[in-house]
Amino acid sequence: MTPTDLLAPTYIQMLTALSAWLSKARAQMQTDADLLLAERLAPDMFPLSTQIRFACVQALEGMHRLRDEEFPSIITDLLAEGRNADNTSDTIANAQGRIDQTIASVQSLAEGIVSIDPDRAVAHTLPNGMVFDLTLDQYSRDWAIGQFYFHVMTAYAILRHCRVDLGKADYVAHMFPHLRPGTMPQR
Repeated sequence: MTPTDLLAPTYIQMLTALSAWLSKARAQMQTDADLLLAERLAPDMFPLSTQIRFACVQALEGMHRLRDEEFPSIITDLLAEGRNADNTSDTIANAQGRIDQTIASVQSLAEGIVSIDPDRAVAHTLPNGMVFDLTLDQYSRDWAIGQFYFHVMTAYAILRHCRVDLGKADYVAHMFPHLRPGTMPQR
């Protein structure tokens, strides 16, 4: 499996799920749904709106890293918006638009990758100055996937904490096309 085979489908399926979770939140909470974007699990944690932005950032960074390209300004913009989430208002519709835009970018970026060297050196620099020297395979497996899932799952946990009716089936919705006929438990 190549890093492209790992990252692009993972980003697409989980961002699609995240958008579906937001749709459920909007349907269940109606006029109060946008208030969920300010929710967090702990006082020192970023709110839901930032978790969504950062999940999009991780997907975009991962795909640009695969292509060995400079990061576009949208990444810097999303990071700044996320870090300042307490000072801005947002809506679920805007968040879903951001997710849709990210999915389209991931799909487009994945199509343009013909071949990559999984042993290519990647210097991953954090905002605090720490630098990780990795291969592209290591970056994909040990950083890109983990960081992406951290933000997606934190978003899921915030929504569950706020009593949005989500369950395991919402998390693995991408698996249902593979369900063997006749094996769905009956209630």
